[in-house]
Amino acid sequence: MNKSILWTAMLGLVSVYSHAQVNNKKIPVKSTYEVKSTDRPEDIIWKAVHVVPTANQYQALKNEFIAFIHFGPNTFTKMEWGNGMEDPQVFDLKTLDTDQWCEAMKAAGMKKVIITVKHHDGFVLWQSRYTKHGIMSSGFRGGQGDVLKDLTASCQKYGLKLGIYLSPADLFQIESPDGLYGNLSEYTQRTIPREVAGRPFKNKTKFNFKVDDYNEYFLNQLFELLTEYGPVNEVWFDGAHPKRKGGQTYNYNAWRELIKKLAPEAVVFGKEGIRWCGNESGNTRSTEWNVIPYQEDPAILQNFSDLMDEDLASREKLFKGKFLHYQPAETNTSIREGWFYRDDTHQKVRSTDDVFDIYERSVGGNSIFLLNIPPNREGKFSPEDVKVLHEVGSRIKETYGRHLLRGAKGSKETLDGNLESFTVLSDKSPELIYTTPKAIKINRFVIQEAVSKHGERIEKHALDAWIDGKWKEIAQATNVGYKRILRFPEITADKFRIRVLASRATPIISEVSAHYAPGRPPQLVFNRSIDGMVTIDPMKSEFGWNPHGEDILKNLNTNYQIHYTLDGSQPTEQSPVYKQQIYVKGGQIKAVAISADKRIGAVAEETIGIAKKLGKILDFTSEEPKHSAKMAFDADPKTYWQSNNDGATQHISIDLGQQYNLTAFSYTPQKEHGSGMMAKGILKISNDGKNWNEVERFEFGNLINDPTKRTHRFSKNIQARYIQVESTEITGGGKLLTIAELDFIEQ
Repeated sequence: MNKSILWTAMLGLVSVYSHAQVNNKKIPVKSTYEVKSTDRPEDIIWKAVHVVPTANQYQALKNEFIAFIHFGPNTFTKMEWGNGMEDPQVFDLKTLDTDQWCEAMKAAGMKKVIITVKHHDGFVLWQSRYTKHGIMSSGFRGGQGDVLKDLTASCQKYGLKLGIYLSPADLFQIESPDGLYGNLSEYTQRTIPREVAGRPFKNKTKFNFKVDDYNEYFLNQLFELLTEYGPVNEVWFDGAHPKRKGGQTYNYNAWRELIKKLAPEAVVFGKEGIRWCGNESGNTRSTEWNVIPYQEDPAILQNFSDLMDEDLASREKLFKGKFLHYQPAETNTSIREGWFYRDDTHQKVRSTDDVFDIYERSVGGNSIFLLNIPPNREGKFSPEDVKVLHEVGSRIKETYGRHLLRGAKGSKETLDGNLESFTVLSDKSPELIYTTPKAIKINRFVIQEAVSKHGERIEKHALDAWIDGKWKEIAQATNVGYKRILRFPEITADKFRIRVLASRATPIISEVSAHYAPGRPPQLVFNRSIDGMVTIDPMKSEFGWNPHGEDILKNLNTNYQIHYTLDGSQPTEQSPVYKQQIYVKGGQIKAVAISADKRIGAVAEETIGIAKKLGKILDFTSEEPKHSAKMAFDADPKTYWQSNNDGATQHISIDLGQQYNLTAFSYTPQKEHGSGMMAKGILKISNDGKNWNEVERFEFGNLINDPTKRTHRFSKNIQARYIQVESTEITGGGKLLTIAELDFIEQ
């Protein structure tokens, strides 16, 4: 009988005996198991549950939340990828505060930081002996600065582990006439490290490898990093190849040997140690297995392909593999739009809700959360990034710092806070029941398997609560692995039950805990249609880089009610409840969200202009095809008018549809790019839409740093139907005008 027929038969057995131990033969646990041609499906599954993390991988899992730092010439050129030919003086760093980085990362609950000591441009952030293309050729501290040295000291001060990202790609070595990358040099015996006069190493370890010039260069730099800035807990490689030359290959077996010898506690990303999650957006799989199949032995592989499929390690996938290997995923993304800092105005920052949601989905979905925070050109994290990190850390502590099952009756081994103790569930009735001394309110439940000794076993599970005298299922998910965080609307009960619905072998659980994540009322925004109908919605993140598509508020189970006023008074619980869009003729609207546990959000308020349904554009100086003039008066701030690039004096004329008694007008800049913002202008009115009279001049300051909606109040009320806005000065000396929206406010 072949494997596919056996597997079909097995499926039937699993549906009936989903918890029966699939094989009684005792075998040792290992980080990799070879699949033999004679193995039956049940043998493969039995091997899979005996694949466990190495000590380094297990520690990486326990780190849970770690940081990434992208810093270099791109920080100053505002590029994501440099070309390798940047003058090192471009790295115009005057100050550096790695203590500030580490304080913020520590506050967020992070345990490790990985810094890009060399990105694809080849520029190095430490005092390397083997190149001049780096910080030693910049003006920072007279060429004596060393970012990695500063960070190492700060990590030790704040108790953070250190990792290094050394890009295998190197555009400086590719593009330079005497560059080593792809120079067709012969593979010969080389001694690592190569001696450099006047710069001896304290570490006297020597290696002999048969390599070419570029691999020798790379190994020499690895030696520096792993012996002079340690201890190093992670070495991070990616697969980026911005440009290839001369058929250059990487001798990863030599790299591996050097790393294992010099940094025995380091886990290696991008190779056999840790894998990429498959995206850079913060998206997570609903089922993330860390025991995955390979066609070749990962211990000797040179190249590891990106694993991006939704299903990496279901039973069907395991049966097709020749090796079963433990390889955790890092869910890596950036707190900013892009990996490198560009600015504090147009480069948006993830909200606290967004980062906390990714934390719960990644750490609580059997992976490691790697969040990039790029320092700015002052060598610090920008204030908004720091604010988010502190808020996320506070939220993690507030939610997961309180173990609400402490003192409960139930399996003691799963309540003792020790991941090395565990409870073996019954095959016939694989469940655990916990009873608390009094009812508790919860909306989070954490389950962890004993993966370090017994591998990944649970394939499907559910959580029940005893409500109104009977069990009620409140959450269900697939696998567990190192950690699963179940999220659900808040419930109050004093008895809870975990049921394992399907497993690859007898379920073994090491830890459980119950928690409550306080509801946080969202910030609110107003959206007004062209006919004057106003909707009040939670403010959605404007973060547009690699969108993950998750509904953050829904994921966080925020339960709230919106109250509003139209008379200028502060909204309270007694104010009208917002249920559907409302008609607002004009004037001030205020609203607030209040959560089920009586937390009150920030009050949103806005002065609403006249409805635009009757209005139309009369004329304008010019328009770009994709950004027509009508977009300046369409009640949609996401669209915008853009004139041609032919001078600071631009105008747009509007027929409001009837005469109004106007007290002010508002200008909303577009936020897609930094060009075309109206710094100064003239307001004109007309009786016929043809002959115009100036009535007011206006000025909007600091638009470049703060491109938000601005309101100019008239010195006296203006009676007008036809109105013209003319720019006289564009920010930055620009010669084109952009307007996302114009609003005219009646008395």
